[in-house]
Amino acid sequence: MKTTIVCGLLGAGKTTFVQQLLRNTREKTVVLVNDFGETGIDGEIFSADGIEAIELPSGCVCCTLKFDLITTIQKIIVTLSPEHLVIEPSGVASPSGVLETMETLKISPVTVVGIVDATEFVELRESQMYGSFFEDQIVNSDIILVNKTDLVDEEKVRGTLSLVERINPRAIVFSTVNAAIPGPLPQVAGGERETNVARSHLQFESMSLRIREAKEYGFYEKFFGDMARGIYGNVVRAKALVQTDEGPFRFDLSYGSVDKSPFPQYVTESRLVVIGEALEKEALTFL
Repeated sequence: MKTTIVCGLLGAGKTTFVQQLLRNTREKTVVLVNDFGETGIDGEIFSADGIEAIELPSGCVCCTLKFDLITTIQKIIVTLSPEHLVIEPSGVASPSGVLETMETLKISPVTVVGIVDATEFVELRESQMYGSFFEDQIVNSDIILVNKTDLVDEEKVRGTLSLVERINPRAIVFSTVNAAIPGPLPQVAGGERETNVARSHLQFESMSLRIREAKEYGFYEKFFGDMARGIYGNVVRAKALVQTDEGPFRFDLSYGSVDKSPFPQYVTESRLVVIGEALEKEALTFL
């Protein structure tokens, strides 16, 4: 069974990449997705796209959910027998912890795909905001997508590509829009990874909310705009699947940027996940 681990900071484009990767595959594929929060959303996004997905919500697979990750993979192998297992850890997970699990289970080959956001990568690197965690995602990747290049100028794209290649000269690097690469995923051997990189994960607060009362589309548009402006604390990532008066919608917030799009199926239970620091939790519970 070949395995692909897809890593990247919150909002880099991991879910979009997996959708692109599997849209035309003929292999029997299962996606194991780890949402950071009690209310899983990504699993339903995959299912709506016809992708078989299993969720491991409420925690981080590189630490608190490591045993659950092992037992879930074992169950997938026995009951589903996939040709290809895709693991999308939470954006706060360290890929080295997931790789250790693969070694424990003696699973190979394993390919690590890292996705970085061209709009913020250089600044985050220079600020040392995420320290060894940031390094762990880059140096352990066999293939790296410098994503969202349509949102920045050519100089910034070149600078980001150059920095990525300096940090990990062995990786195959793509410049992408909407996390789409030309053709199938390259076959790589895995190579020598930096096993001495510190095992770490980001310490963020999270809130998972189930929204019981129907609300209008305009309410969610304003609400996500308010979160982006810092009214509810330092929200670095928020995502929601909601049923509105204009139909089902998916809302995403990543580091101040809000995106929304129609969702292809009825949302039976509207829900929201918010991740960040110093969250105004009492204010957020008004939903």
